[in-house]
Amino acid sequence: MGVNYVDSAAISRMAPDSPKPTPPEGLPDQTTSALTDLDAADLRRAIIYAQELLQFRKEPGPPIEPNAGEDILRVTEHDGYTEVVKHSHPGEEGSDGDRGPYLYHVTQERHPDGTEKPHWTFIGVVTDEE
Repeated sequence: MGVNYVDSAAISRMAPDSPKPTPPEGLPDQTTSALTDLDAADLRRAIIYAQELLQFRKEPGPPIEPNAGEDILRVTEHDGYTEVVKHSHPGEEGSDGDRGPYLYHVTQERHPDGTEKPHWTFIGVVTDEE
């Protein structure tokens, strides 16, 4: 069972025949309905708030933060790694259009100073979303 985080703006840019995301098992219908009704900006704020609640409760959240010009389409937690599908939007200058979506596996990597940081491993281009 994975936890999915979905950017509704990114979904609107996906192919018209892409399926609507399925909420994670056990998420209350009221929560699912409320999230589905949010626009992209409010959905992003809800994600930030949920991550802040997890930090407040000392629960580890996914080590996933989009870079400028990227949208996180899906984050799924697995034992030992986090699966991330993201879409890149190059800057106006020299842009040749949107790129992706791309699949990455993200793990926590311990550094010699004892800190842990996310390590992104590129898996490939996502050609067929399920």
